[in-house]
Amino acid sequence: MKKVALILSGCGVYDGSEIYESVLTMLSLENHGASYQCFAPNIEQFHVINHLAGEVAEGESRNVLVESARLARGEVKDLAEAQAADFDAVIVPGGFGAAKNLSDFAVKGVEMSVQKDVLQFVQTMHKAGKPTGLICIAPTMAARIFGDGVKCTVGNDADVVTAINNMGALHQSCLVDEVCIDEAMKLVTTPAYMLAGSIAEAAKGINRCVREVLNMS
Repeated sequence: MKKVALILSGCGVYDGSEIYESVLTMLSLENHGASYQCFAPNIEQFHVINHLAGEVAEGESRNVLVESARLARGEVKDLAEAQAADFDAVIVPGGFGAAKNLSDFAVKGVEMSVQKDVLQFVQTMHKAGKPTGLICIAPTMAARIFGDGVKCTVGNDADVVTAINNMGALHQSCLVDEVCIDEAMKLVTTPAYMLAGSIAEAAKGINRCVREVLNMS
């Protein structure tokens, strides 16, 4: 049975991992006969969003690892302790936590950097020849992880596409039920809620992303 490391960034679309994308990824992995272990960096969130009001919850702070435990039903480990040798692939669901907690893309744009534990683990997996799946907004990290010329997609969001290309990646336009595959880098990306209008739409691309990642592993 193939085992996949799933990197979460909190819990909730506006300040953590997108819940539907995360759960759909978990479900797809099991349906494809694979197992997974959730990880998250043990750091404070960039900020906390009241998801009912859509506004910053002033004065609140939350931990990314602790919040990710909500999504993982408590079964989540500190990403700093993850060993690449234990896994066949790595997948990162989207949600703005990928751009706020796993990286600082939401604040710094093309001057972004990737959180050190995320960068180290995914690069170690890559150097070992193991595939990566990046979902939704997570492909904004592709150039920093894989270097210039890596192919990826976030769908067709003009501003994000421009930023990705300016960082040295090569963005490919993609429909919600499609994936972009960079065979050389063993990277699979899909737009999910960058384009999806429903959970069913998001599921199509995510399921295909999971299938392609497992086929590469």
